[in-house]
Amino acid sequence: MKPVSTLRDLQFRLEYAVLRTVVGIVRMVPLGFATRSSAWAWRRLAPRLNPKRHNRALANLAIAFPEKTQAERDAIALAHWENLGRVMAETMRLDQIVADASRITILNPKVFARYSNKLGPIVGASLHMGNYELAIWPLTIAGANPAAVYRSVNNPYVDQYLRDQRRDLYPGGLFGRGRVEGDHGESQKTARAIMDYVRRGGRLGVVCDLYDKTGLAVPFFGKDAPTVTIPAMIARRTGARIWMSRCTRVGTDSRFEIELKELRVPRTSNPSEDVRIATAEMTKQFEAWVRETPEQWMWSNRRWS
Repeated sequence: MKPVSTLRDLQFRLEYAVLRTVVGIVRMVPLGFATRSSAWAWRRLAPRLNPKRHNRALANLAIAFPEKTQAERDAIALAHWENLGRVMAETMRLDQIVADASRITILNPKVFARYSNKLGPIVGASLHMGNYELAIWPLTIAGANPAAVYRSVNNPYVDQYLRDQRRDLYPGGLFGRGRVEGDHGESQKTARAIMDYVRRGGRLGVVCDLYDKTGLAVPFFGKDAPTVTIPAMIARRTGARIWMSRCTRVGTDSRFEIELKELRVPRTSNPSEDVRIATAEMTKQFEAWVRETPEQWMWSNRRWS
């Protein structure tokens, strides 16, 4: 009998081969065709193939929009799957999207431009909206050399491929969830590593709209939700600025608008309360953004429980 490690490695290699085959097909056809096809498939298949996540999306929508009819919430849930289908295809062609300057518009560049020569350490806080991979783009084109925290994949071949695909967006590298590998030296606990990174003047992107069992409970659509406190905690301790960013999809042709807002972090004699206030304000802004384009937010993720 072959060692488990060998069988596991074979499985990883087969998974990677399948991924590269799919990527090759997606990159072979026109971008518009790829995204439309993926959107069509996800809208129709995701609720059937993953009923658990579809039901979660509907349950989350019922919490957020009790005033809407079931038909309205069903429509938002299906539209959210369609958006995720587009994101899936676009992720395989990120290099082509960011290479076309006409596809990404920064709505309020003056807000960010006034700090262009004195950016200092920054934490970028974004949410799973539109094509959320692109929310970091203003920092990237400003030459801020941003890094990011991302959810690492168990398959090392797939994980490295996904890291390579994001290199244009995050030239500062990627911190894998749980441990840090690759560009940032020897493995160490992520929380400590990213704190040190920002303290040294780094610019860090964090997606902050998911359920965090160790997070701080703050209101989101009127119900307390355990929320990531990393942006507020790092900014409070290091003096970094927090820039909130959302990416919204414009039409169906892989074009996007990115909006930036600075989050003021209080710095009183009570650091814990400062972190709570900043986290609550961040979540309040996220809620306002989700209300504007609910079909572009990832409702199928855990948020309240």
